[in-house]
Amino acid sequence: MSYKVAAAVAACALALTSASVPAQAQAQAQAQTGPETEATQLDDVVVLARRSQTPIWEVSRGDRSLILVGGIRGLPRDFAWNPEGLEAATARADRILYPPEGRVSPADIIRLIWRGRSVARLPEGTTTADWLPAETQTRLEAVMADERNDDWRKQGFFLMQFSLLQDKAGFRRGGRDVEDVVRRAARGARIQGESVGFVRGDELVDDLITATPSASAPCIAAAVLAAEAGPTAFLDRAEDWRGLRVPDVIANPLDVALGQCWPWGDPEIGTQLRGQWLTALSTALDQPGVTLAVAPLRLLAEPGGVLDGLEAQGFEVVGPEWKADKTRHSPGPGMHRP
Repeated sequence: MSYKVAAAVAACALALTSASVPAQAQAQAQAQTGPETEATQLDDVVVLARRSQTPIWEVSRGDRSLILVGGIRGLPRDFAWNPEGLEAATARADRILYPPEGRVSPADIIRLIWRGRSVARLPEGTTTADWLPAETQTRLEAVMADERNDDWRKQGFFLMQFSLLQDKAGFRRGGRDVEDVVRRAARGARIQGESVGFVRGDELVDDLITATPSASAPCIAAAVLAAEAGPTAFLDRAEDWRGLRVPDVIANPLDVALGQCWPWGDPEIGTQLRGQWLTALSTALDQPGVTLAVAPLRLLAEPGGVLDGLEAQGFEVVGPEWKADKTRHSPGPGMHRP
């Protein structure tokens, strides 16, 4: 069981960052030649990026702009979308921002194996019923009714979230996502790229081995709802993402659960990740040229998220509508302009 925990945390560190090693800094392919050239280049990059059938926002104020690409973790294998547009846009950008890195070392994995019991199992003498609200426990029992035995009742909530989201809700990372596309295109075009920050492996391990089951109860409640929705929600989420129906993606029970569970739902790690993104985007808006940032869609579009914050600061945000409670006149189908 300890090895299963170690594999799970390594996979989750990869999932929160979408990259296990730093992006290599590469030479910029294009030099700054003046505001008029920058504006023309920005327009070209936006047009190309929007051909990709992915949520794209142009954020600008005055002569400063950046392009936000909203990605989702987990696409069905063989899921069809148009990465060529994003590849072409990447090749025209001046720099790329990628998600944070999880710097997990072999020593971190060994430490986690050594302390695996505290992550793999609930505290001695307790079961899920001791930590979950009665309604959540009842629904969990219904979802787990086909299990071969009752061992799941003593399983730590970190591992249980994977069981519910992968085995019951059908979550997978088999398809080619936007970050994979952008990284490959950036390498080919020799475009400068960097992660917006990092999380140390010892911080990840400390967070896991000291977490209380009660702190993870909201994650399990959300994961149960995703499990009840089944694999259909996984497919619907991808279709809504491709169709630029951003509020529907954010409301999808699987996406809600991924936002509630570790690492994004963790008060310390999640706050650190969000802070790194906000700082990096603010810095990028002060730089010349075209910055293309590949960010989690939920981080961008959730209520009170990055897009809401940028709009509140006076930036013009042009792209798909992301607010479920508002219908606005738009500059094009499904597009939002304040």
